[in-house]
Amino acid sequence: MDRTVIAYVIYLLVSIALTIWVARTLSRNGRIFLADVLKGNEKLAEAVNHLLVVGFYLVNLGFVALYLSGDETIEDTRGIFEALSTKLGVVLLVLGVMHLGNVYVLNKIRRRGMLEREQVPPVAPQDWVGA
Repeated sequence: MDRTVIAYVIYLLVSIALTIWVARTLSRNGRIFLADVLKGNEKLAEAVNHLLVVGFYLVNLGFVALYLSGDETIEDTRGIFEALSTKLGVVLLVLGVMHLGNVYVLNKIRRRGMLEREQVPPVAPQDWVGA
């Protein structure tokens, strides 16, 4: 088998496994955060969580597929490692950026919700205070 094909197979296996692992980790740990952002609405939090995971898979697996091809042929074992390190490094950076983007957006939503809760007085006013 051609070394380039071997590098492609390893790249796909590792990239897909990393994408699945990151998505599951984000989904599992993001449920609590989403429930807080959505004021305890568990059904809505679960639905949003699922939609975020699907979008995460689509974007990352699409990137993995687009980034698969290379211009050069791999001549030796060292070339396999060099090609894989470059490709997997970029995939890991994209996964990290996607994660940070998700956390940033959700944090903005959470902060906006907290500000809205702070604007509502905890107790309705009872009477006017004289000046």
